[in-house]
Amino acid sequence: MDAWINVNGENVQTLQILFMTTLLMLLPSMVVMMTSFTRYIISFSFLRTAMGLQQNPPNMVLVGIALFLTLFTMSPVISQIQTTAYEPYVAEEITQEEFLQRAEVPLKDFMLRNTENSSLELFCNLAGEEMPADRESARDLPLRIVVPSFLTTELKRAFEIGFYLYIPFLLIDVVVASALMSMGMIMLPPAMISMPFKLLLFITLDGWHMLFSTLVQGFQ
Repeated sequence: MDAWINVNGENVQTLQILFMTTLLMLLPSMVVMMTSFTRYIISFSFLRTAMGLQQNPPNMVLVGIALFLTLFTMSPVISQIQTTAYEPYVAEEITQEEFLQRAEVPLKDFMLRNTENSSLELFCNLAGEEMPADRESARDLPLRIVVPSFLTTELKRAFEIGFYLYIPFLLIDVVVASALMSMGMIMLPPAMISMPFKLLLFITLDGWHMLFSTLVQGFQ
């Protein structure tokens, strides 16, 4: 610490430490709100509930899958940020403010490509901003408008995916419950009988492959 005090770049070192600490604190929220993580984790939760599974796969596994799929989906954005913002900043060619300005451009482009106009118009009206005429001019919108618009769209699409995931498993529950009732086996829980059929259907259709491909291809 004494070595830092005697160096002329003391303020730079202090600001860098403060910046990194703040970034680490905000990183989980940034991952959830500004990437594809929200759609992935909500879809996986709906799938587990629709199949009637309580703790399988565990929460840690679902979060891990969502994180790696998020990293896969966001890799072009991350590469662009590294090229246009991080590398010039490390080379001391730009300041921290310029780094943040350059880094938010690829994120804005990604979020705007996957944001519905209705959600964007909603938050523009709430913030008193004029709705952009096209996507190119939407880049000038601040993150306080783009992020909640993107997050609203992601929640809507995640719940739509959850609805479609529920339908086939719900049909199995209805068929099993009707069969048990017709045979007079009222006391036998239908979920106990329908569980193997749900697993068989999911395995037969290669459910994980279909779900992963659908979710990843759903992002523009």
